[in-house]
Amino acid sequence: MRRASHLREPAAIKALLTLVALAYVALMLLLPLGAVLSQAFADGWRGWLAAVTEPDARSAIRLTLLVAGISVPLNMIFGIAASWAISKYDFRGKSILITLIELPFSVSPVVSGLVFVLLFGAQGWFGGWLQQHDIEIIFALPGLVLATVFVTFPFVARQLIPLMTAQGRGDEEAALTLGASGWQTFWHVTLPNIRFGLLYGVLLCNARAMGEFGAVSVVSGHIRGETNTMPLHVEVLYNEYNFIAAFAVASLLALLAVVTLALKSALEWRYRAAIAARS
Repeated sequence: MRRASHLREPAAIKALLTLVALAYVALMLLLPLGAVLSQAFADGWRGWLAAVTEPDARSAIRLTLLVAGISVPLNMIFGIAASWAISKYDFRGKSILITLIELPFSVSPVVSGLVFVLLFGAQGWFGGWLQQHDIEIIFALPGLVLATVFVTFPFVARQLIPLMTAQGRGDEEAALTLGASGWQTFWHVTLPNIRFGLLYGVLLCNARAMGEFGAVSVVSGHIRGETNTMPLHVEVLYNEYNFIAAFAVASLLALLAVVTLALKSALEWRYRAAIAARS
């Protein structure tokens, strides 16, 4: 007991560390968020509503939701498949596959966008063939989706790989031994075991997809009302010195961040409650 008492931090140290953490959060998160909201509502609710409902803003919001709506399910399917292969099977090149999954975190989004331009642009490797067949990828929706998929595909896999590896293969092997098919094993055994990790990964993937700027900026062409997503539309408005409208659209992205944080906390709480119930 005496030794344990020496390991306890003094109350003053705890209070100091807590205050430092709160001050840092306030400086790096709450203060910028408050500045965005104050500028967004500088002209009141009507000014904010007018800024987010004008035609170009509506187009940017629709395009952002569309790109995320395509990219996130694709990354969810890839993340589940890659995690299943890595955690349930032994094969040559497993470490290479894991490294490739981590690649988007080490490559600048701008560089990834330039790669897609090199491949599918008018002067790119496949540009001539695409033009002959009247297929648009760069400066069109497919290019935005490709760039977003690339920068976001690690999020689901990174959440599931350690989770499925820690769970092992015992439950799936037991289900197969009892006569369950592969799909039955996945739907009734694997998926319930990974549901919280999957939701967590999808949540982070969706937040990044909606807020992506660098890669999307390169492949979009900045065509106003057509290929500008919400982050690009904010940049356009800010460069035009239309600060209130820029901050109004940015407030929607900030709201997305707050909702993502709330859902993340809720999922973590549900996960801890589920673990406690099992034990």
